[in-house]
Parts: sequence; C-alpha cells; structure tokens
Amino acid sequence: MEYRMIKSPSQGTMEILMRRKSSPSATTIQRYDAVGLIQGRLIDMVFAADIAEKAAGVIVEDIKGHCPQNMIMLAIFGDTASVEAAMQDIQDKLKQPKAGEKL
Repeated sequence: MEYRMIKSPSQGTMEILMRRKSSPSATTIQRYDAVGLIQGRLIDMVFAADIAEKAAGVIVEDIKGHCPQNMIMLAIFGDTASVEAAMQDIQDKLKQPKAGEKL
C-alpha cells in the first residue's frame, strides 16, 4: 500500500481529483487544507475508508484510475490535522493481525 499527503492542494490538483471521482458525492467537497492519498487492494481500501471516517472529520472518496493490478485509490479530504490523524489510524490498524490470523 502506498500513502501520500498533500498539504494545501493547488486548484489544479483538486480539479484532477474531482474529475477522477468515481461517483457524485453526497457531501459537497470544496477546498480543503489537505488531501491524503492511499492506494491499495480493494479490500484494504474499503477497510481504510471506514477507519478514516471513524477516526476524524474527513470525507473519503474513491478515485478512478487505470491500474492493471486492480489497485484503487482513496482521497481523504479535510483539515490537515484530521487527514494526518485518519492516515495514521489507517496505517496503525492495517498493521494489526486480520481477523482469524494468528499473532
């Protein structure tokens, strides 16, 4: 899994992300202080989206791509502290053993 964080994203970066969103948002996404980007397998990305939304006041969106490995990307929008907290929580929880795995 890969992680990146963009603090103070430019207007052009926000436009790229808005064009590549998979579906219209139920919540309006305007300019945010930060965007966290996470790319990985579908199962991990669904898990990560749930963690992020529960960890902090952020909005999570699925971003379309053209990856032959069936990887997907999430964009996590919010203020810098909330995005950082959500991304740290994702990294911490994805390191924990999966249900049914031995420690």
